[in-house]
Amino acid sequence: MTPEERESKIASYGGAYEALMAGVRQFPEEMWDFRDEHGCWSIREHLVHIADSEVNSYIRCRRFIAEPGQPLMAYDENGWAASLGYPRQDTQQCLELFRLLRQQTYALIKTLPESAWANVCYHPENGDMTLDDWLDVYEAHIPEHLGFMQENYDAWRKTR
Repeated sequence: MTPEERESKIASYGGAYEALMAGVRQFPEEMWDFRDEHGCWSIREHLVHIADSEVNSYIRCRRFIAEPGQPLMAYDENGWAASLGYPRQDTQQCLELFRLLRQQTYALIKTLPESAWANVCYHPENGDMTLDDWLDVYEAHIPEHLGFMQENYDAWRKTR
C-alpha cells in the first residue's frame, strides 16, 4: 500500500463512528431486533458485534506495533453472539465503547512511522498479516456491516 493510499484509509478508519451513526439513524429502533428468514444477525446484534470486534482490533493493532511476530487471537463471532447474549446487550454502551476504542487507535496510527506498517503478525485464520492488512480489514468493517444492516432493514420492510 502506498503512503497516500494508507493516508486515505486511515482517514476513513477515523471517520467510522460518524459513518456508523449516520447509517444506523436510517433504521427505526423498533426493527433493531428483526431477523430475516435466513436468520442473519439483527441490527442490535451487528452493533454489539462491532464493539466486540473493535476490542479485538484494538489489541491486534497494538500487538502489530509493540510485539511484531507474535500471534493474533482469532475468535468465533457467532459463538460470541450466542454465548454473550447479543440480543440483550445495551447498544448505546456498545456504540460508546466502539467510539472510544476507535478514537484511541486512530490517534495512535496517525503517528506511526512508515516502517511500522510492514510489521507482521500471524493470524490463525488468515496467516501472516501486516499492519497494512489489519488497516484494510478494519477500515472496511463498518461499511460492510452497514450493508448487512441495510439488507436486514429491506427484509423487514417487506414484512410490513
